Parts: sequence; structure tokens; C-alpha cells
Amino acid sequence: MKKKLLSLTLCVAMAATVFAGCGSEESDTKTDSGNSGSKTESGSKDSGSSSDGSVYFLNFKPEAEEAFNDIAKKFTEEEGIECKVVTAADNQYESKLKAEMSKDDAPTAFIINGPIGYNSWKDYCADLKDTDLYNNLVDKDGVVQTDEGVFGIPLATEMYGLICNKSIFADYFALDGIADTGCSSIEDINNFEKLSAVVKDMDAHKDDLGITGVFSEPALNSENNWRLQTHLANVPVYYEYQKDGVSDKDQIDFSFGDQYKDILDLYLDYSTVSRESASSGSVDDAMAEFALKECAIVQNGTWGWGQISGTDGNEVEESDLYFMPIYIGADGEESQGLCAGTENFLAINSQASEADQEASVKFFNWLYTSETGKKCVKEDLGFVSPFEGADTPENPLAVQGLEDAANADTKTVSWVFPTFPSQAWKDALGEDLLSYAEGTIEWDKVISNAKDMWASEKSAS
Repeated sequence: MKKKLLSLTLCVAMAATVFAGCGSEESDTKTDSGNSGSKTESGSKDSGSSSDGSVYFLNFKPEAEEAFNDIAKKFTEEEGIECKVVTAADNQYESKLKAEMSKDDAPTAFIINGPIGYNSWKDYCADLKDTDLYNNLVDKDGVVQTDEGVFGIPLATEMYGLICNKSIFADYFALDGIADTGCSSIEDINNFEKLSAVVKDMDAHKDDLGITGVFSEPALNSENNWRLQTHLANVPVYYEYQKDGVSDKDQIDFSFGDQYKDILDLYLDYSTVSRESASSGSVDDAMAEFALKECAIVQNGTWGWGQISGTDGNEVEESDLYFMPIYIGADGEESQGLCAGTENFLAINSQASEADQEASVKFFNWLYTSETGKKCVKEDLGFVSPFEGADTPENPLAVQGLEDAANADTKTVSWVFPTFPSQAWKDALGEDLLSYAEGTIEWDKVISNAKDMWASEKSAS
């Protein structure tokens, strides 16, 4: 399994090297008011006392806000170091980070989104190669690094795909008069053709199943569209990279654009809302629909279990969950696994005081190596930890994700979206996806806009 997951992250280190000499407009928003982030005389940011330092972590994951707030309190209680966590809203992380970095009390620890994020924030990223945090990693290749050092440490290995309610599928396959889809159970679905056939017939029997739609609402508004303009887009771009034998491209062809359209259409036409209402709701609403058995499928990841189990009136048991790959109609997808990787790379603010840097490294090292911290990762965050000595998470989606990664008969889809050219590109794609859903532009225009902006954004960086 380790070897299989290792292959997912090699492109991050490779791509980061490309950006080693690039500058950033965003990095000019704050003057250097602290130390440069040089190591202590002992050569390690983990050494020495951090009693005069404090931690301010800007958290990327809204669904983990409550957990991180509790974790910060426990760390302060055990270590006597002041620690606060601020959580950015969905799809607002970059703008929040830019605003916070302009303040005197800037984050001492923050998240970068792979090499693109490093390109924007390299002037604020301390070298972590001599820290215990780096040394405790299982896979030291799965970091954001250049020839000059290690600047991003993965906080979790995560998986995403189609989270399905196995009991609803079982009820469907037990119905009389269903179509001949070539499937008699959810386990028989192993490509887009079968998925599409089953979804369409399930929708025809949705009243019998007591659901409003097969898929949850798409939530294609600007604050929630990341599932479709980033995570779903990852799959066709991944297959294009595989076809061309590359890990990044200056010009995207979208050679799997038709397949992207097909899976998106399936979401839009067989969800709990009409295409015209595709912008309504939020990811939280979509997860609540799944938790309340109003739909049978929601696209999301291992992090989604907390949203499901935390929904008031949740009706989904752990045994109901079935984690299915996102099939789009690519050749050979019958052996496709889940999408696995990370976009959450921890960076320590090199412009914070040395004491704050040491305290911040100590916080995350405590989180992933202390008994209290490891319990929090296992029970509260539900992360698949990338560090030595980690406990197996209780999160049932993470457990299924690990089983998928260990399956020698499937090929995991790596997260290539850290190579997407910019947040602006993703935002523009999201707007076009909504316009397409609402019928105001054609799909060809979505693709041509995405290709043109990809080239211009890559050229600018």
C-alpha cells in the first residue's frame, strides 16, 4: 500500500522544483517584521524552548473547524503553549490567507496547495527538512520540496469518490420490474456505462425507494463548487496526463472533456434538484441529504464522514457506506480505484519569530506523535496520517479508502489538481459549469474557455 500511495505524490515534488525560481504578487502583501526563519544553532527548529512562542494556525478544512479548536485547547493544556486556530470558509482560503498575512499577528502555520501554493507563498515558507515533523514522515518523497529544502509537509492522505448508500442500492436491486443494466448489486458497477444505466433506472424508481434524487444537489455556487471544478475535473485531467505520459502541462487539451461532460450531466439530471437550481444549497446541505437518505450518492471524500454522522437525525449507519470510484467512461476504468492524495501541505511562516516557528512545529509534531494527539487524529479528525506510528482511523470512509489503496487489482487515481494553474482558473471553470448547467452556454465554450485560461495562467506563473 505504501508503494502504491507513494506514486501518487511524486508529481508534487517534481512539479515543485519547476517553481523554485518563481516570484509571487501575493508574497508582497506583508513586510518582513520577524526573524528570517533560520535554524537554531543546534540545526533543528524542534530544539530549544518554545515557551515564549505561540501558535496561530490558519485551517483549510471547514469540516474540521470544531475538531481543530478542541485540539488546540488540549495542546495548550498539555504543553503550556498558547495555540489558536482560525478556519477559512469553503473556497475562501487563499483570500483569507492573503488578508491574514498582511496583519501584524499573521498565521505562524498555514496550508499551501502543493506546488502552485508554494509558488504563491514561497517567501513565507520555512525550510522544514531538519525538523522532527519531516523526519517522522513515512513517505519523505510526498512533500513540497525544491533543491533548496522542504517547504510543505502533508497533513493527511485522503481519498474521495462516490459515497453510496449500499442499503438503498440493495432495495433498488430487490425491486420488481427494474431494467436490465447488467448489474444485480452495487459491487457489479465498475464503469460509467453501468453506473449511468443503474442511476437512470434508480431515478425512475425513486418514489419506490423513498428518495428525492439519486445524487445529492450539486451546490454549484462559488463557495461550494470545489467538488466539481476541482475534484471532479481531476479525473479527466488525470487520464489526459496518463495518456500523454506527463505529470503537468503548460497547455491542457481536455482530451477527456466529453467524459467530463457525461459524468457532470449524470449528476445534474438525476440529483435532488433541477439543473436550473444547480447553484442552490451547500456541500453541508448535500451531505445532509445523504445522511437523511434523501439521495443514494454524494461525491465527497474521507473527510465527509463527520458531516454525515454529525447531521441531526442521521439515518446512515457505517455498514450502509460503499465508496465507489468516479467513473467517467475512460478505457480500462474497470480497474480504477478511488482518487487518493493530499492538497493540504503544512507550511511554517518563515517571517514569524523563531519562537513562534518552533512552537508551531511542536504543535503539529505533538498532534501526530503524542498519545493525545494521535487519538485526536484517529477519532476527531479521522485522517489517514502520513506519519510513523499512526493509529488506524475510526472513520469508516478512511478505512475503506485504505482498503482500496491496498487492493493490488485497482489503480488509484492520483490528485493532479495541485498542478491546476491557479484558483482563478478553478473559479472561472466553476462559473462556466454553472452557466452550462443553467443552459446559458454550450459545453464547447466551457472547454475552450478552460483551455485558453489554462495556457494564459501557466504562462503568467
